[in-house]
Amino acid sequence: MSRSSQTSAESPAASPGAPPPSTSRLMTRFVESCIQTVAGSAVAVEQGFKGRPKARRLLRLLADKHRILVTAHRHPDPDALASVLAMSKLLEAKLPDAAVTTSVQGHGGSGGMNEAFLRLANLKLDPWEEIDLNSFDAIVLLDCQPGFTYSPLPPDSYPLAVIDHHRARGKRPASAFCDIRTDVGAATSIVFSYYMDLEVPISPDLAAIMLYAIESDLAGAAGTPGELDNVALSTLTLLANTRKLYQMRYVDLPQSYFIVFASALANAVYYETALMSHIDQIEALEQPAVMADFLLRFEKVQYSLVTAVYENRLLLSLRTSGSRLSAADLARRLLRRIGEGGGHRCKAGGYIPLETGSPTEIERKRNVLRRRYLRALNIRQPRGIKLVPTVK
Repeated sequence: MSRSSQTSAESPAASPGAPPPSTSRLMTRFVESCIQTVAGSAVAVEQGFKGRPKARRLLRLLADKHRILVTAHRHPDPDALASVLAMSKLLEAKLPDAAVTTSVQGHGGSGGMNEAFLRLANLKLDPWEEIDLNSFDAIVLLDCQPGFTYSPLPPDSYPLAVIDHHRARGKRPASAFCDIRTDVGAATSIVFSYYMDLEVPISPDLAAIMLYAIESDLAGAAGTPGELDNVALSTLTLLANTRKLYQMRYVDLPQSYFIVFASALANAVYYETALMSHIDQIEALEQPAVMADFLLRFEKVQYSLVTAVYENRLLLSLRTSGSRLSAADLARRLLRRIGEGGGHRCKAGGYIPLETGSPTEIERKRNVLRRRYLRALNIRQPRGIKLVPTVK
């Protein structure tokens, strides 16, 4: 990114004998120099991406579009929300004559981290129920692909552009612009590279939002940051509004979160290198993922599986720090013919439909998952060991 795109022009160099520049000016110049360095690194990473569809190509495809919808997967997490926000602002800056609409399906308040992030990001979303997909000239789908379980688009609706970092089975989407990088840990990092490539400035507030989103998508999954993620993290750290970043990192949580933590710890058992836990009814969809991230930190395990009940579904979140079997492949084995899901090398999730939601049905489904889990990992330990022994 050019220096002029980030800060105002520097004043002329001091003449000989003039007082030394102030500490604040020196620090400003130092930060500018750091931004220049990491911005150049981002462009280099972008140029090295095999089969890269340039950001400029996306703009050319959208140049004659009057109404553009920017969306992401249903029940979006911070990475999906931040990538939608960053992409919409980028398009508004580069395509001033186009009307850009942002909307996602299923972002209702739950009193959790995602709701707090949405509030602090001040992302203005149009209600999905009022969206007429046929009224748009182009759809940009982020952090998801057509045909995925949580895609908001019907089967007969194809976006013009797909920008994602998930692995998919089968052919790539039949979209005019398709930027899928499975070696990148967050969709927001890909959008960040477009800012660098196009030399579009990133405001401090947007930098904080993007930084938090990338951090949260990398949380708990050892080894997932790619080269582009690391460049994005370095750059955005220099640009971010630290006050807003602090607010997002340390949000107030409702009592339900602490009940969930207690339940996840009390129910956690491990079998050699694999841990499994169950939470009963949850209020926020992100809670199983938060628990799976946390439980993966137990030093004896490389796999963490957490299940929870939400409405008429048994949700599961899977995390791994091992290299033998990816989380995405393991999730597909666990859910074969009984549910749907997918993910990345180190993070995955999915759900199993419930007919009655009775304790008996839930326990039966969880037993199926446990047997498949241990079999897939070739673990023969018959009984699990409680992570937190019962206090007598």
